[in-house]
Amino acid sequence: MVRARFSLNRMKPKSIVGWAVVILVLGFGLYRARFAPVPVITHTVANGPITAEVMGTGTLDARLKATLSPKIQGRLTEVLVDQGDGVSRGQVLARLDDGELRQQVEVADATLAAVQATVERVQADRLRAAAVLTQAQLDHQRALDLVASQVASQSDLDQATERLAIARADVTRSEAAIVEAQKQAIAAERNLAYQRERLADTRLLSPFDGLVVRRDRDPGDVAVPGSAVLRLISTNELWVSAWVDETELSALAAGQPARAVFRSQPDQVYPGHVARIGLLADSETRELLVDVALDQLPSLWAVGQRAEVYLQTAAKPDVILLPEAFVARRSRQPGVYLADRGRITWKPVTLGLRGRDQVEVTEGLAAGNLVLRAPEGRRHELPEGRRVKVP
Repeated sequence: MVRARFSLNRMKPKSIVGWAVVILVLGFGLYRARFAPVPVITHTVANGPITAEVMGTGTLDARLKATLSPKIQGRLTEVLVDQGDGVSRGQVLARLDDGELRQQVEVADATLAAVQATVERVQADRLRAAAVLTQAQLDHQRALDLVASQVASQSDLDQATERLAIARADVTRSEAAIVEAQKQAIAAERNLAYQRERLADTRLLSPFDGLVVRRDRDPGDVAVPGSAVLRLISTNELWVSAWVDETELSALAAGQPARAVFRSQPDQVYPGHVARIGLLADSETRELLVDVALDQLPSLWAVGQRAEVYLQTAAKPDVILLPEAFVARRSRQPGVYLADRGRITWKPVTLGLRGRDQVEVTEGLAAGNLVLRAPEGRRHELPEGRRVKVP
């Protein structure tokens, strides 16, 4: 009994210390959770200009572009340009094997020459037949006069009449031969033009001044109509074709200032303007295309590279500005946290234009008000009524 009582007396101080530690920890935790000042970041509200923007995501594209493809099937013998090469209108960019077509042009040319010689021959036959007809007419008239004076017989007149009919038939036949030969000459000329056109189709020409952005075929490949050999763009007008939500359509207009930020250069802004607005919305995404022409392009760019565009839809020179990060919403109602007598309070506000990273406050704040927000990494909402600790 004495030993037990002695042990119990020795354990009491340790228990008291343990309970004291627990009570202190709980008290400190309660103090930190309910009564300690809350660390915040502050911002003093001020006046300034604001620009409302609509954002869209798109790609760099050319207004004028073409896929170079042959009209006829053939084997490529030369591809004279490569990706990144500048080209001019009418420049020969590639050639197909033209040996067989050259022979066909030579055959068509020889055929035309032969037909033209035939035309000349039948025209000479027409002149000869005309001369024979003239002589036959004279002989017939002489025979008529001789028969009338009873110097010649009726048989002589009949023979003269027969020769006149034959001469007239020869003239008619010569004229028909001339018409036939002339039609053959026209057909031969058209055939020669067709063969020359096919020969010309073995050369692939640039349709405009521009740039080769892709090469799909090499010498030795067989190219068929519709297959891409080269892809060209005109560098005269490049723009970013961006998809914008259809709900913003009423705020858009051609000529509006705009800016583009390429994902390859997120810190660089390229100014421009709205060039045109598409009038066909996508049936699934409910977005429409807006083409933004830029005043300047990056030093190194590629057709199809991604960019975000920001279209300026409105601007005000002097409004109460609030950084977007200090807007605290409750049940979709925008508001701000203020320090009222050193304690946190929430106040609803009415917002106006929305800019790049700031919003206009039309009601609820005045210049000089101090607004609060939680530090980075902390919970967004601040507990009302707590004291604040400004770093």
